[in-house]
Amino acid sequence: MKNDQLIIFDTTLRDGEQSPGAAMTKEEKIRIARQLEKLGVNVIEAGFAAASPGDFEAIHAVAEVIKKSTVCSLARANENDIRRAGEAIKPAKHGRIHTFIATSPIHMENKLRMTPDQVLERAIQAVKWAKEYTDDVEFSAEDAVRSEMDFLVKVFTAVIEAGAKTINVPDTVGYSIPALWGERMQQLIARVPNSDKVVWSTHCHNDLGMAVANSLAAVMAGARQVECTINGLGERAGNASLEEIVMAVKTRRDVFNLETSIDTTQIVPTSKLISTITGYPVQPNKAVVGANAFAHESGIHQDGVLKHRETYEIMRAEDVGWGANKLTLGKLSGRNAFRTRLKELGIELESEDALNAAFARFKELADKKSEIFDEDIQALVSDEVLGEGDDTFKLVYLHVASQTGETPHAIVTVSDNGEEKRAEADGGGPVDAAFKAIESIVSSGAELQLYSVNNITSGTDAQGEVTVRLSKGGRIVNGQGADTDIVIASAKAYLNGLNKLHPRFERAHPQV
Repeated sequence: MKNDQLIIFDTTLRDGEQSPGAAMTKEEKIRIARQLEKLGVNVIEAGFAAASPGDFEAIHAVAEVIKKSTVCSLARANENDIRRAGEAIKPAKHGRIHTFIATSPIHMENKLRMTPDQVLERAIQAVKWAKEYTDDVEFSAEDAVRSEMDFLVKVFTAVIEAGAKTINVPDTVGYSIPALWGERMQQLIARVPNSDKVVWSTHCHNDLGMAVANSLAAVMAGARQVECTINGLGERAGNASLEEIVMAVKTRRDVFNLETSIDTTQIVPTSKLISTITGYPVQPNKAVVGANAFAHESGIHQDGVLKHRETYEIMRAEDVGWGANKLTLGKLSGRNAFRTRLKELGIELESEDALNAAFARFKELADKKSEIFDEDIQALVSDEVLGEGDDTFKLVYLHVASQTGETPHAIVTVSDNGEEKRAEADGGGPVDAAFKAIESIVSSGAELQLYSVNNITSGTDAQGEVTVRLSKGGRIVNGQGADTDIVIASAKAYLNGLNKLHPRFERAHPQV
């Protein structure tokens, strides 16, 4: 690899789906992987093969369809994990096994209950097992941020000798600060023999809000791979944001003097796809992909931008994909035009029936709003259209009455395994009344942990996208629903969450 190339390793499908309720189905992973490949990601970490049969199948399916990017599976440093990972990536044109073991005293003593010598031996053996399946082996020292430097040097020296091609130094708990993280990376590269024979990588968590800063500090110190996620998705406070890393390197080429393979115009479409599938909305003031990222409220700022854009804008909105969601289809568009646009968006439906269902919903939406955008089409392609149309619960009818001085009232009809059931309920608002009516039918006992609303596009006729987070028996799921009527979208989201809680429904990665 050229030393002026920065490898982008995306772990949205693995670390990102560890966010509560964000676990994905095989179909969703394939859809996202295709978009990541279109974005230009070098390495796609598709999952943790040993986590569940569903995750294994999802990685295997991604490996079958992705041709340009490297498809990677995570594996703990044990034989079963590594062999599962090896089998999962078998169909990949370019496959990688990413194996890890903790190296900090607190992890070795309290979690692994292993001595440093045992950890060293296991790390070496793990790389050797992985080499039986692929020459592209990555080794990570979990909790490297709290590991002793001398021990890290010893472990990294040994795994390089065993055949590891990428050495990842993770800040697993988001504990470091940029100056210290850059210094640690610099010392490791200087002290490890044959450090020039491998790619040095960094994986930073955002617990103190410094994941991107720490990652860039590592790059300045010699790292040539950054592990990150779209929208900074990930467990706890998340991971380093891919879009921020890439645009920092691109915008400050004078500092980094590095190139990436990323097609930056695909950043915003990818961000919106991830948000739609996982149910995690992007905060308006999020860098690069937030709705306000290129908005100027201050009169001074507006005046400056109008006179000369670069007075207050260091990036062009169109360079990251804003404005790329132009009108593509209207109510007079035919099935072939719709099919073509789906293909351009990387959406492949499993059957003609699925296409017909999506097209019917598109026509229905086109009657409600005059402009149909790519985001609208993405929202149309729900779990039902992607081959999961055998949902237990479906919304058949919803009527709500809400007026000043009166208690909101909802009448709901829900199909429960094909049997239509009707209920009525009062509530504190129309959404609350609708949810209570649904609960009186399904009696799920689920706890509503989160309710949020986002507009998919601009305008008063925009579809509203509702996310609910439900919890029951230790399981957490996100339900999504979209409609130009926000109460209907809310009911759809609630039922979508209930379907995911159903015993028959298994996401690729179990979250219990």
